[in-house]
This record gives sequence, C-alpha cells and structure tokens, in this order.
Amino acid sequence: MKTTATHTADAVTVEEGLAIQEAQDRIYDNEMATETAMQNTLLTPRFYTTDFDELDAVDVTPVRENWDQLIARMLADPNKGHFRKNEDWDDVDWDGMDPQLKKEFIDFLISSCTAEFSGCVLYKEMKRRGQNKDITQLFQLMARDEARHAGFINDALREAGLRVNLGFLTQKKKYTYFRPKFIYYATYLSEKIGYARYITIYRHLEANPEHRFHPIFKWFKEWCNDEFNHGEAFALLMKSDPRATSGFNVLWIKFFITAVYATMYIRDHQRPAFHKALGVDPGWYAHEVFTKTSTLSNQIFPITVDIDNPRWIHNLEKLRKANLDIAVAKETGGMSGKLRQVSSSARAALAFISLLTIPSLSNQVPENPRLEPVY
Repeated sequence: MKTTATHTADAVTVEEGLAIQEAQDRIYDNEMATETAMQNTLLTPRFYTTDFDELDAVDVTPVRENWDQLIARMLADPNKGHFRKNEDWDDVDWDGMDPQLKKEFIDFLISSCTAEFSGCVLYKEMKRRGQNKDITQLFQLMARDEARHAGFINDALREAGLRVNLGFLTQKKKYTYFRPKFIYYATYLSEKIGYARYITIYRHLEANPEHRFHPIFKWFKEWCNDEFNHGEAFALLMKSDPRATSGFNVLWIKFFITAVYATMYIRDHQRPAFHKALGVDPGWYAHEVFTKTSTLSNQIFPITVDIDNPRWIHNLEKLRKANLDIAVAKETGGMSGKLRQVSSSARAALAFISLLTIPSLSNQVPENPRLEPVY
C-alpha cells in the first residue's frame, strides 16, 4: 500500500502505520526482542481472535449519542504526530545504565510493545472482516492508535540496538480465541488499567522529575488518553447489550478483574530495579492503579473486587511467591523440579481461588456511562 506518511506518528490509518513498520522491519531487526515478544505464558501479552460475525452484528443504537461523541473525538485525532522523538527527547546512556535496570526496562518496553500491537492486530482484523460501519470505523481508529504506540516503543528500543519484528509476530505468534464478551471484559480492563498505570507514572514523575530516567515517560499523558478513549469504546459496546453485564456474566467480570489485577501485581514485582529507578514502591503503585481502575470500572461493571480486604494483598503475595517458585522449579528440571512445579502450581491455584472468593463490592451502574479523564 502506498503511503505518504514517513513516520508511524503521522499515519492516519492503521494500514499506513503498518506499511511504515514493515519497511523498518526490513532494516532493523533483533532476534532477542522478537523472541521475547513471541513467548506465551500466563504473564506475557497475548494475541487474540474472536467471533467477528457476532461483533459485526452489534447494534449501538441504545448508546448512539455517546457513541457519536466518542467517534468524533477520535476522528479529530489530537495525538496525530505526537508519538515521535522531538526536542524533548533526552539522550539515553544505554551503555552506562545499571545492568539490572537496563534488563528490566527493556523487558518492560518489549512487553508494552507486544501488548499495544496485540490490540492493533485484533482491531485491524475486525475492521477488515466486518460490514457494520459503526463497528469497523471504531476498530479502524483504535488500530491506528495502537500501531502508533507500538511504533513509538520500537523507536525507543532501537536506541538500545533492539527491535520487535511486528510483521513476524502477526504471522507467527499464537492466537488465543475469546468470545466477544470476554474480549469486552479483558480489553476494557486492559485499556483502563493502561490509562491508570500511565497517568500514575506521569503524575509521579511530574512531581519528581529526578526519577525520569528515560524520556518516553514524558509522552505518557497523551498516551494514556488514547487508552482512556479505547476503554470508553468497550464500555459503550457493553452498554449496548445489558446481557453482557448481568446474570451469570457478573461472575465472569469478577474473574477477569481478579485475573488482570493479579497478573499486573506479579509482573510489576518482577521489576524491582525498574520501580526503584522510578522512585515508586511496587505495592503502592499496584494499589494506586487498582483504586483508579476500580473507580473507573464503576461506569459499566455492577461489581468490583474488594482491594482493601486483608485477604486481597495476602493472597496476591501468596500467588506472587508461588509464581517465583514455579520459575525456579522449571530451571531446576528433572523429577525434583517437576514435583516442585506441581506443588507450586497448586499453591498458586489455591491463592487465586481465595482471591476469587473475596466478597465483591456492589455498584449501581449509572444510566450514562460516559467519563472524562480526571487524574
């Protein structure tokens, strides 16, 4: 496809953004970064596929006013041109960076790039397959944003001599099938938690600039507003069909909230040097993000998890320690390692079940789900 844009920040469609990415993939590539992005574990970002025909049949008439307002905001494209290096981009001394911090920060960037591109792939596929103008237009706009984000992270990785081959990921990474309602829950939470994470870091570094060890954090404010808009879109999709947030599906909502929060908690505690450099305690950061996300999710979810219940942090810690022991057991190998894996996996399962059985907090969902960024 011919494109007039030369940088993903300027691409006005996902097709333009991906064409630029493919051209860069032919120049820059790194096996370590791509192999890391290819991993499929409980803690790594996944690529998803779904029932596109079911999605295509969605009728947004019940939320038409809010839907049109959201689409107009996304069509205005306030972030066009934003995700590129400019005079605010400081030089980064990758060679002089603390080795452990460098390792954890690169892992953070690769994971973030993979997560952003995962959304791009899913949204682009819906746009390609669908006939429903409302749905295809939304997914085209979201795919455009995610392609920009992934391209910008790859720009940052390239300074460290790395690059994730996004075209290779599209073809070779394993895809996980989720029904549309599960896509709603998982992606809504992913987008809202992404907003909460980015704005928490941005505000912290705004007040403590001495901890801004890399310039990419300066871009987080506008970045998190894209995440916020995407979350709003999935809230409206759920609002258009009340069945998605009622009856037995409330139990699925609780499962997804618990799983997404627990995954974030474990993953963040695997990066102690990264959080120390930022000047934040991972436990404090997790609670801040959980609090923001829980408040935001009240716009559409009739329940949320009780993150202040003493069993919450107690079992998150049990889950985290069991996950560490599983990793050690895998490295040990042999029969002893396998037995330790089974034992640690059982502990992890019990801890997760205990998290799931914490009584939920009920919420009266407002008639109008629309929110504006407030943090």
